[in-house]
This record gives sequence, structure tokens and C-alpha cells, in this order.
Amino acid sequence: MSLEFFLTALVIILIPGTGVIYTITIGIARGRMSSFFAAFGCTMGILPHILASIMGLAAILHSSALLFQMVKYAGVAYLLFLAFQILMQKGTLSFEHDGKNNNRLGLIKVGFLINILNPKLSIFFLAFLPQFISTNAQNNIWQMLSLGIIFMFMTFIVFTIYGSFAALAREKILSSKAIMKWFNRSSAAIFAALSLKLALSEK
Repeated sequence: MSLEFFLTALVIILIPGTGVIYTITIGIARGRMSSFFAAFGCTMGILPHILASIMGLAAILHSSALLFQMVKYAGVAYLLFLAFQILMQKGTLSFEHDGKNNNRLGLIKVGFLINILNPKLSIFFLAFLPQFISTNAQNNIWQMLSLGIIFMFMTFIVFTIYGSFAALAREKILSSKAIMKWFNRSSAAIFAALSLKLALSEK
């Protein structure tokens, strides 16, 4: 791994996206440990995109407008569903903490779906990873996979840090009904905005 890859990947990961917003939301709503599982789910959602880029499936996704639109709008629908859940205080993103909602597998599943339903990630890795492949490498596929795994590890660490800082603010936010009401509506609006951004995106 080169320093150039590390710095470029770090800047990309630090930029707040859907996964970061989800992890922060869970950190505030459920605490540090729950944000850990949210971050893990988001990280695992990257793996299929990395494998797709290595196997060339991303190129098919890029060339097929119909397939791209199908995956994209599935992602749009899911983000809108999450926004609705926040407003209605139902499901995994409910801020009403109880035994039923503290489902670690559910937290992982939501994070996984958030990333896997974003078709632009496959195209991103198809364009990103080959830039850092050594021309002298005997096995380009193995090198791309290695870089992808490093990218995933960095993603998990950064997302966990985001979630941990969010969890520190949890008590102050949840103790105020006014702040909680604002945060609830703001979170729903953010997910709705992210769905709109995805809907308007092009290949």
C-alpha cells in the first residue's frame, strides 16, 4: 500500500455520506456499541462492490442503463423508507430504545443495504482501485482485492470513530425533548435528501 493510496482513501472515507450519517444517527440513538455494528454493516456493504469491480461486473452495470436505474431506484426507495421510519419512530432507526429495537443483526443489515443499493460504489471502485495497481504486479486481481480490504478496514475505523463521538453527545441530545424533536426531523430530512441526490445521480 502506497502513501498516496492511504491519503486518497482517507480523504474519501472522511467525507460524510450515507453510511456516515447512518452510523452517527445510530450512535446518538443507541450508543457507542450499536454504532459499532452499524459501522460494520456499512463496511460489509462495500465488499460486494469491490468484488464486482474486480470481476468486471461494475463495467456491465455502467454500460447497462436499465440495470443501473433499477439498482439506483431500489436504493432511493430504501433511503425514503428509512426517513419514514425515523419520523414514525419505528424499526431499527427508532430513537425509542428498547429490547425489541436493540437488534444488532438489524443494525448490520440496514448498514449493509444502504451501501449495497448504491450502484455508484461499484463504478467508483472500478475507477479508483486500478490507479494504485503496480505495473510490475504479477497478480493484479489479488492486488486490487488487497487494496479493497484495506479500504474496508479504514472505512470501519473511521465510521467507528464517527459513531463513538456521536455516542458522547447522546445523553445531552436525548435529555432535551426540543433537541430530540429537531434531531428526529433533521435525520429524516437528511435521509430524504440523500435519496434525492441518489435519484438525480448519473452513471
